[in-house]
Amino acid sequence: MNDVTAMPKTAVVLGAGSDLSRAILRALAGRRLVSVLLAGRSARTLEGAVAELRDLSVPKVEVEQLDVTEIAALESFADSAARRIGDIDLVLIAAGELDMADLTTLDAPRVASLATTNFTGPAAAMTAFARVLRVQGHGRLVVLSSVAGYRVRAANFVYGAAKAGLDGFALGLGDALAGSGVTVMVVRPGFVRTKMTAGRKPTPLAVDATDVADAVVRGLETGAEVVWVPSVLRYVFGIFRLLPRPLWRRVPG
Repeated sequence: MNDVTAMPKTAVVLGAGSDLSRAILRALAGRRLVSVLLAGRSARTLEGAVAELRDLSVPKVEVEQLDVTEIAALESFADSAARRIGDIDLVLIAAGELDMADLTTLDAPRVASLATTNFTGPAAAMTAFARVLRVQGHGRLVVLSSVAGYRVRAANFVYGAAKAGLDGFALGLGDALAGSGVTVMVVRPGFVRTKMTAGRKPTPLAVDATDVADAVVRGLETGAEVVWVPSVLRYVFGIFRLLPRPLWRRVPG
């Protein structure tokens, strides 16, 4: 079970090789995390995450090489995770792929791949783990969404549309789970300086992975349902959402 500050003792992470998930895990490692199951598609990045957690004295760290797009494997993975670490306090869904492709370079297979990575796979994983958490009667699902999904821009409309779907799905799942003991937290970062955004010019209000991790920890402490990073983006995008479409199209990517 979570400790008295709502910090998890056990966690499962999908997309565990990402800079954001690793920053979040480092933050949680100092807050009584004792057992973690890391899942991701790259064995090399998983090894790095394992080494970090062991250096931070997390007693039990296990790994599973799994791509979130392997939809057929997600139900069995959720069941296996419960057997391997017992009660699961936190499930962090951090899988995703950013794409800034111009419309002229996109084709149907690429769009389908991005939609599966950023929406279908994470949504299916949340569903699989929601079933497990409901049986045990408690737990927290945390999903990394994006401000890109709050109002989709032409510059990254495939990624933004997939994140919009995931964001809405997560909020709806949270409503469906009300009263079960299981809760959902949606995290909406803006531009984060990570390897996924390397080479791109940071936008105003850009943050680092540690800022996202700190915001996630605060969200867990307060029981937040939605976390914006930085928090001021809640108001910025509230205004953006009201812009007429001709003006919105002129907002730089």
